[in-house]
Amino acid sequence: MKPVFSFQHGSTPLLVSVPHAGTLVPADIRKNFTDAALQLPDTDWFVERLYHWVLDQGAGLLVANYSRYVIDLNRPPDDAALYSGHGTGLVPEKLFDGNPLYKVGSKPDVAELKRRLPLFWQPYHQKLVEELQLIKEQFGYAILLDAHSIRSEVPMLFEGTLSDLNLGSNAGTSADPGLISASFKALSKNTRYSTVLDGRFRGGYITRNYGQPHNNIHALQLEMAQSVYMYEETALYDQALAAEVSVVLREFTSTLLHWSPS
Repeated sequence: MKPVFSFQHGSTPLLVSVPHAGTLVPADIRKNFTDAALQLPDTDWFVERLYHWVLDQGAGLLVANYSRYVIDLNRPPDDAALYSGHGTGLVPEKLFDGNPLYKVGSKPDVAELKRRLPLFWQPYHQKLVEELQLIKEQFGYAILLDAHSIRSEVPMLFEGTLSDLNLGSNAGTSADPGLISASFKALSKNTRYSTVLDGRFRGGYITRNYGQPHNNIHALQLEMAQSVYMYEETALYDQALAAEVSVVLREFTSTLLHWSPS
């Protein structure tokens, strides 16, 4: 079995997590996918590429290698719902367009879910716990950025067109108010991109679980519309678009790096 994640240690209080960019699927799971699911259409395409420069800034970078279709690292281990209405679970059974992920009669049962948890979910989260603790011990606090992207229109999950840059702080509870304010200001400076704070995406399990400002661990989620850096229909990276949004992302992460608790 290939490693569950790729990791590079940083030298600052910032750790960037990329849980949904992985594309690996074990053969015993892949054989049960529909033809549509085999294309992995709901992947957070190229997010690890968009954020590769955070290593130059001194941030740590943790990237999942396996697809969210194997198990969703941004869902709680008990599969409790994070949002009201339609959504996807810990082990998704539907694509974002509502079509089935598994062939008829091939959906994973409870035993299969229990098998996947220790293999794919727990190692990623154990690394998160360990690294956040190390950062906190070294600097007195830690900042976690959970980096995501999604198609700009997904009717099953939200109405209309998604804002370009969606910052989530779980309604202001996952990070210090000063950090939230400064971060959103950095994202909103470039008026080319529409921005929203705690809109449809307030932060998933990673942001909500690890964001403990009272314990000096601050977590934010940034969900980007894929239209700002790629061609959504063909899943092709657009170098020019990516370069433009990267300017905003660099200022955003720089803001995270220059912030410290009062």
